Amino acid sequence: MNADVVFVGHVCFDEIVPHEGTPYVRPGSAVLCGAAVAARLGARAAVVTRMNPADEALRVALDGLGLPVFAVTSAQSTYVRVIHPSADPDDRRLEAPRDAGFFQPADVPADLQARVLHLAGVTDREFSLDFMRALRDRGFRLSVDMQSFVRAVGPDRAIRFSDVPDKKDIVALAETVKLDVVEAEHLTGTRDLGRVAQIIAGWGAREVLITASEGAALWADNRLRTACFTNRSQTGRTGRGDTTISAYLCRRRTHSPDEALKFAAALVSIKLETPGPFAGTLEDVERRMRQMK
Repeated sequence: MNADVVFVGHVCFDEIVPHEGTPYVRPGSAVLCGAAVAARLGARAAVVTRMNPADEALRVALDGLGLPVFAVTSAQSTYVRVIHPSADPDDRRLEAPRDAGFFQPADVPADLQARVLHLAGVTDREFSLDFMRALRDRGFRLSVDMQSFVRAVGPDRAIRFSDVPDKKDIVALAETVKLDVVEAEHLTGTRDLGRVAQIIAGWGAREVLITASEGAALWADNRLRTACFTNRSQTGRTGRGDTTISAYLCRRRTHSPDEALKFAAALVSIKLETPGPFAGTLEDVERRMRQMK
């Protein structure tokens, strides 16, 4: 089959422990948040994931996307616990009690073709350099979420953010790279978004998208541009970056980098006001864009 965007990564259970309020568990992951955006926008998209098929809630969530899903059977599905110890939405503690294992080249169907294949992992237990090289050898253009490598699962199953020894090789294999301000600091040693973007681009990425609590920054065509979020609450904080890159990739198919960034910022502003994947419409996003001017 042919697709505009294929999302590759674990679908998982997200246990959210808010700073105030009652903890809850729901299907989540970068893949689910990203693919939901593509589905709502009517993009030709597909999902490649690994999971235990007995986990009905995950199957229902994937079926609800209305997209082709290629699910590789794993002994267990990924489970991630997100703990917010303070009111700062970027202050999070993460744990991964279990995961569905690393992707293999054969997990991506041989007849699957895509304009871009986006690697949307939730931890470093999903993608290897060999996997990425195999995809490039098959002719895929890659987009990479650096949380797939910065979020390192330790022996105690706690997720700790760390630098990535192979970061330059990973970035060099991708055309588009997404990261947030916390991941950026671990990889580059700075939170200055302009400096981060230049450093990552210097490793070989054509476009670099960075998210922070106040908005997003994009390096493309040798220039940095920014867009502010306009959300009125942070109840939908989980999935912020996953939603941003998906909205950007979907819009970038037919629009300039500037337009795609503004579109992504407007869409994410809506998503941030409600827990779970983006559930709005194209009209909602266009209305928010007009309000942002």
